[in-house]
Amino acid sequence: MTPRPDPVLDNYRAIADAIATLFFPHAEVVLHDLRTQKIDYIANNISKRCIGDDAALEDLLGEEVGERNIGPYEKLNWDGQKIRSMSTVLRDAQGAPMAVLCVNLNISMFEAAKAALDLFLSSSKLIPQPDALFRDDWQERINTFLHNWLRQRQLGLNLLTREHKRELVLALHAEGAFKGKSAANYVANVLNMGRATVYKHLKELKEESV
Repeated sequence: MTPRPDPVLDNYRAIADAIATLFFPHAEVVLHDLRTQKIDYIANNISKRCIGDDAALEDLLGEEVGERNIGPYEKLNWDGQKIRSMSTVLRDAQGAPMAVLCVNLNISMFEAAKAALDLFLSSSKLIPQPDALFRDDWQERINTFLHNWLRQRQLGLNLLTREHKRELVLALHAEGAFKGKSAANYVANVLNMGRATVYKHLKELKEESV
């Protein structure tokens, strides 16, 4: 006969379910009862352990029994996949260790995704921009100047005020950005403003310089 679960740990079982649901299917949450030295509960079982198995906490806690949170640390699952774990010691009203809640996150998929991204984004096969293609690329020059300008002022392109945009148009003009054919249209599109507004700012600049 399976013993009835101790109601004292009910809240922790609910927390285990919540964590496992949030990170499904990559996280397993195991509740170890230190009083019985048995596994009390498993949410989203990926380790193939069973409720009632020995907790085997001596390796986990060791001399760190005074710690509240232990980890993160890594271990290997039964299928060879890498697990990153965090364990929290749960105490009773008197402060004595009562249970340990272990969150086991399977990171193998994330590592594979990182390796794929690293390979895809690797710069080892890149060559310098070909002069024949970029010598007269006014769009590239506008983009470079624009983002340097934003970075120096710690601004985001989608957060520019009307005055920011005016200031930027004038700065681009000083850089010679509007010598390119259709440059005004391009700047208007990038800054999400009307082409007429760009021409208005340029006209004001011309009038000021007279």
